[in-house]
Amino acid sequence: MRLSLLILIACCSTKVSFAWQTSQQDSAAKLDEVVVTAFYGNAKWESLPAAIAIINREGLQKISPVTLVSSFNTIPGVRMEERSPASYRLSFRGSLLRSPFGVRNIKVYWNDFPLTDGGGNTYLNLLSVQQLSGAELLKGPAASVYGAGTGGALLLRSVDTFSLQSTHHFEAGLLGGSYGLLQQQAGWQYSNQTFHSSLQQVHTQSDGYRQQSAMRRDGLQWNGAFSFKQQQLKFLLFYTNLYYQTPGGITLAQMQQNPQMARQPAGNLPGAVQQKAAIYNSTFFAGISHEAALSDVWQLKSFVTANTTRFRNPFITNYEKRAEDNLGAGFHFSFHPRRSPGVLQWVSGAEWLYNRSAIDDYGNRAGVQDTVQFKDKVHAAQWFLFTQASYRLAAKWDITAGLSLNNQSYSFIRISDPSPVEQRRQINAVLTPRIALSYRLKPGVTIYVLAAKGFSPPTQAELRPADRNYHGDLNAEQGWNYEAGIKGYALNRRLQFDVAAYYFRLQDAIVRRVNNAGAEYFVNAGGAVQKGVEALLRYRLPLRPQAFINQLQVWTSYSYQPYYFDGYKQGTTDYSGNALTGVPRNGWVSGLDLETRNGLYSAVSLNATGSLPLTDANDVYAAAYQLLQWKAGYRLKKDGRILHFFAGVDNLLNQVYSLGNDINAVGKRFYNPASGRNFFAGVQYSF
Repeated sequence: MRLSLLILIACCSTKVSFAWQTSQQDSAAKLDEVVVTAFYGNAKWESLPAAIAIINREGLQKISPVTLVSSFNTIPGVRMEERSPASYRLSFRGSLLRSPFGVRNIKVYWNDFPLTDGGGNTYLNLLSVQQLSGAELLKGPAASVYGAGTGGALLLRSVDTFSLQSTHHFEAGLLGGSYGLLQQQAGWQYSNQTFHSSLQQVHTQSDGYRQQSAMRRDGLQWNGAFSFKQQQLKFLLFYTNLYYQTPGGITLAQMQQNPQMARQPAGNLPGAVQQKAAIYNSTFFAGISHEAALSDVWQLKSFVTANTTRFRNPFITNYEKRAEDNLGAGFHFSFHPRRSPGVLQWVSGAEWLYNRSAIDDYGNRAGVQDTVQFKDKVHAAQWFLFTQASYRLAAKWDITAGLSLNNQSYSFIRISDPSPVEQRRQINAVLTPRIALSYRLKPGVTIYVLAAKGFSPPTQAELRPADRNYHGDLNAEQGWNYEAGIKGYALNRRLQFDVAAYYFRLQDAIVRRVNNAGAEYFVNAGGAVQKGVEALLRYRLPLRPQAFINQLQVWTSYSYQPYYFDGYKQGTTDYSGNALTGVPRNGWVSGLDLETRNGLYSAVSLNATGSLPLTDANDVYAAAYQLLQWKAGYRLKKDGRILHFFAGVDNLLNQVYSLGNDINAVGKRFYNPASGRNFFAGVQYSF
């Protein structure tokens, strides 16, 4: 009864911004079909037995044109944080226990190229919103086809479509806002029947809301595709130079007194301003893929990637420099009969990723590297083999079964020691199956059940974390997820809904700890039970295309996550039964979008996030907050040219809240206050 009530409440919830088109007869009312590519398929969103959210380009920029945080946080079960400009953390149906910064435990791809490296880390903050045309978010373990990661997978897209006629498209934009926000972007696209090219340049800078929170990012991206003789070659090149300051956490009393202050000196430790704490990241990435139709039913896809990163981090206690080099390769065969599509589909393949890091630690003398403390070399490699088959049992039943074999290895050597000794760690190969069964209740409505195993080894940054010790005894997380859901469309496709209930039991959960100097390290914390309910609801009102307001939709999303530790002891203290650190039990986001026939539009959203525990002992909680955001604009279209003006407000209620908390922090420095009420405005021109 209790679960039924929760699902009923959740049904009155959610949002996913789906790509849609309009029909001539009912353009203002119907939501169009959405095709997803997740799990190497090409299926309608409502028919795929998985919790998948799709965000198109307009959805990515619906509220904020400079960050993914506001769009991703509209998805139930997804939480994205930003401790300071460009310092992102991301989780799908889980916690941020493992993510002090960066993205871990989620496999990330861009145009089918893996951005996650062989050490398990992803620099998602290298990308700008303007470089993306859409995203698919796969929630829950997807290791059966995407390898390591118990959280799921994130598939990012950029435009790579061909055109029947040769076309050129140019665009440029300029944006300004509070706290010195400035963004400039320019792009060019060319396409014909055999070639597509897209070039994007984006510059973003901000002085930041807090002390020591300025940022600057310059990105250049080129992606494209060649088509010839039933084959395609695709490529992706990008370079990003990113700099952002890291203000550090402060106490509750300090946040209430002055939320703009950075971490203050404490004892013998200086503060963030004195040490010029910051991140410098310069990355170049290159990938090329090949796709060939071997016959009417067989296809082969393969890719190779290479990228290099130069990383510097003056911190409170040290100055770290890293040189990272990465290689990747993969392929998969697929069987898709054209004469009877959807009856039987089969795909099998492999992926290999390799990371080599040279990590040098120095003393930090007011932002300048001092004497050498340690010099380490870390190598990490992961590979997995996978196979998956889908079969239509009858007119309404479908079954999907997949299996992967995952392997992870590391080597560590401290070359600064007088007698360096190499330490190796091999994570035992793990089989991760997934099986899903779906039933079409009626056209456009599907119910499904699934069981999937997730596997996530410790990342290179967790084996050799900021405390500069090697933690080779860390074990991989793994566990089974059981899920049931219903999703689809109703009311003549004006209503979209997606409700899912899941139970995920995680073993050897990896959690973050902090030593007395404020440097982090990680330990296995027994286990965790992550069960919950998530739902989305989106309704488009039946308006006439000729009406002044010709598109009006309301949406809402809800996440219920009563996660807790299981079998977790720290010395003699037993944390079993405590709420999982950093996870709010309730999250609710709702909004209203409207457009007029003459090009005016408005979008407003309210994010109500519940309180969340900041320590494993649950003796400190971050307060709940309500984040109100609004954006409006005007698009003037004439002769293929579009002039777009827009403006918006973030944190309209001027809440004092932390959008990225430092959990289990020493000295109770838990809080990274987000901006107060702030504004932005901009213009874009395309032709």
